[in-house]
Amino acid sequence: MDYEVITEGLRFPEGPVVMSDGSVIVVEIESKLITRCWPDGKRETVAEPGGGPNGLAVGPDGKLWCTNNGGFTYHERDGLLIPGHCPPDYSGGRIERIDLQTGKVEVVATECGGRPLKGPNDLVFDKAGNLYFTDLGKSYPTHRDTGGVYFLAAGSDKVQELDYNHISPNGIGLSPDEKTVYFADTMTARVWAYDLESPGAAKQASPFSKGRVVAGMPDLRYFDSLAISAAGNVCVATILQGGITTVEPDGNHAHIAFPDPFVTNIAFGGEDMKDAYITLSGTGQLIKCRWPEAGLKLNFNA
Repeated sequence: MDYEVITEGLRFPEGPVVMSDGSVIVVEIESKLITRCWPDGKRETVAEPGGGPNGLAVGPDGKLWCTNNGGFTYHERDGLLIPGHCPPDYSGGRIERIDLQTGKVEVVATECGGRPLKGPNDLVFDKAGNLYFTDLGKSYPTHRDTGGVYFLAAGSDKVQELDYNHISPNGIGLSPDEKTVYFADTMTARVWAYDLESPGAAKQASPFSKGRVVAGMPDLRYFDSLAISAAGNVCVATILQGGITTVEPDGNHAHIAFPDPFVTNIAFGGEDMKDAYITLSGTGQLIKCRWPEAGLKLNFNA
């Protein structure tokens, strides 16, 4: 697919948020920064939250909400920047919100029921301002902390567990009718769905699980963040087989490749919502292309 490079030289960019002024705000996880990228290639620092800023979304308060994973170790190989295990300076997982005018960072949540958040990763708001987010967990040389999917009701500071003990929950999104929460599990390359009976409460899908598997990949690839199309398809950024894997609600799927094994995020914008902004994180690029279908408009993005 043809594309243009918007910004180069980013240090593992993720979490693109398309702004009404034509800029795109991303995190630079390795640099611990939040950065605004302009169409002419100019960039500027929005905030310096430290740790590992990972996912971004504009909230109902007009502030930029951030899932902060607390940091990774990094190494470079064959021209690629690659994230690894929990670092010695790990600062703990948390949910933050950022004033876009001042850059002030406020910590909203660090735990759920007394259990610390380990590696918050991605987030999405429903139309009522309720927040759903994933926790990837944290990996170490010989073991890993598992993760979960969480809910923070509008106006509350008490995180609730939607589901827990998944291997590596990453991207998250809501169906157009907001009756289903989708998330991508990285290491298993599966897209899961929770059918909601009310905000933050999932129906039991089977005697063994609250969630149901929409699709799983038969080969070695990892799933990262995702965005939902206006038609309700799940567009999942894909690692190793770098690209975007589009998963339909019935499980059918197709793949569009990009030249970076660490394709980590996709976000939609433009008047027809067919401008796709994609992070090629290994090579540090934010790119733009025209997508075959329109993306779903997020609730609080201008």
